[in-house]
Amino acid sequence: MKTAVVILNYNTKDYLRKFLPVLLDSCKGRDAQVIVADNASSDGSARMMKEEFPAVPLIALEKNYGFTGGYNRALKELEADYFVLINSDIEVPEGWLDPLVEWMDTHPECGACGPKLISYARRDFFEYAGAAGGMLDRYGYPFCRGRIMLRVEKDLGQYDTPADVLWVSGACLMVRGGVWKALGGLDERFFAHMEEIDLCWRMQLRGWKVTVVPASRVFHIGGGTLPNESPFKLRLNFRNNLLLLENNLPATFTAYGLPPEKARRKARRRIFVRMCLDGGSAFVYLATGRWSFYRAVIQAHREYRALRRTGDIPAPLSVPAGLVDKPVILKALFGKK
Repeated sequence: MKTAVVILNYNTKDYLRKFLPVLLDSCKGRDAQVIVADNASSDGSARMMKEEFPAVPLIALEKNYGFTGGYNRALKELEADYFVLINSDIEVPEGWLDPLVEWMDTHPECGACGPKLISYARRDFFEYAGAAGGMLDRYGYPFCRGRIMLRVEKDLGQYDTPADVLWVSGACLMVRGGVWKALGGLDERFFAHMEEIDLCWRMQLRGWKVTVVPASRVFHIGGGTLPNESPFKLRLNFRNNLLLLENNLPATFTAYGLPPEKARRKARRRIFVRMCLDGGSAFVYLATGRWSFYRAVIQAHREYRALRRTGDIPAPLSVPAGLVDKPVILKALFGKK
């Protein structure tokens, strides 16, 4: 098939009932197929799919592999020009898929793209998770065009021009099938959260662009699997932020001329500063009596130390013919030295 639209579900049976029919209708008449992969849900999702949506292919996984492992296993079973990773808590309007496919067809240098992410509850505002495309600051804190910290902008058309960004939210992300397979999919150490930022960053280090295509937009509820106030979610975010920097900073610095050993040292210094900033956050949680959040940060750092890699820096650029010379967006964020 040309496009495989894949929902990875974990205990969101009600969202599937609500949003899957609309998604199926939106793909009719197109060379696209909707597939549901289930991460061993305990709410009867798989049974409901077989009874109420028997025509929809179901990939039933034997346990909860998280966002990373679930998608890696599901997409390994599929062949398509483009993979669309889409959350179960997203409502799609008619015609949302066409601009994404058209962009990938006409921009062979683009490895991944995504729509504007609009709030399901406040439909004239961007949604927190991805808004109009994401960036990082120099210490790895993510922010979006249309969202900084907890402040979300109203969608007034200010981001209605296609733009290259550092990352597009995994809530709705189209990836070129060949690029996904060449990069080995998602880093399973992440389990969930920030894995799409890592994928997009690794993609750009190999010369591919990541683009927001605002002619497409979808409506996202957010927090469908893990609520925003979950200490587990906080732990994943702090841990994965450090894994993200460790994965990509050394190769990024090497891409702009630093010798490998100097790039490693610079990356280590940057990560050390970030860990100190995390310590400040932990102190605030402790001082305000949010013990579970304090413990989450401490545990996140322990897990990062256990999971981090100490091998060689991966080759920063292996650019296919005709693609960009260097990831320009990374140069703007991190500089040459």
